[in-house]
Amino acid sequence: MEIRDNLLYTKTHEWVLRKNGTAKIGITDHAQESLTDIVFVELPEKGREFKKGEVMATLESVKSVAEIYAPFSGKIVDVNEKLNDEPGLINSSPYDEGWIVEMSIDNEEELKDLLSAEEYAKIIE
Repeated sequence: MEIRDNLLYTKTHEWVLRKNGTAKIGITDHAQESLTDIVFVELPEKGREFKKGEVMATLESVKSVAEIYAPFSGKIVDVNEKLNDEPGLINSSPYDEGWIVEMSIDNEEELKDLLSAEEYAKIIE
């Protein structure tokens, strides 16, 4: 199972890749493995704002439905449209092709609550 050192993580298994005031967000390798085959992704609209902890997307797998939570407050600046036709990208490439949204970061302070790769690894042991 892959955990990348250059990412931040949430206790609810989202990953965050910061870049210039925005961040790409997806689910971890551990999360996609637990969900098994993802068959549908409900993406938020671009421009929609979310507060930290709000549900911003939903993943349906053959096994269950999982909610994706905003790891911080911000506005959706981009969504991964490829997931509409290929939701399985989240399974095959959770950190690259299978990213879910990109959000603006409204409050840098909220990022302090995110976990390092090492801290996340301890949670899923």
